[in-house]
Amino acid sequence: METGHDLRNVRWRKSSYSGNTGGDCVEVVDGLPCAVPVRDSKNPDGPVLIVGADAWQSFVDGLR
Repeated sequence: METGHDLRNVRWRKSSYSGNTGGDCVEVVDGLPCAVPVRDSKNPDGPVLIVGADAWQSFVDGLR
């Protein structure tokens, strides 16, 4: 599937709420102008969800 984003050389950041216990972890890419790629850290070669930056901000604000 074409996403319009080249994610081959991006730096993934693990959620600050993820521990080192091997549990469920979410990774995101910061710095893209209009989108936030999201993936499961346990499956780095798996699918990536591309979320609009405004929608991601609303999601994060709702978690606070």
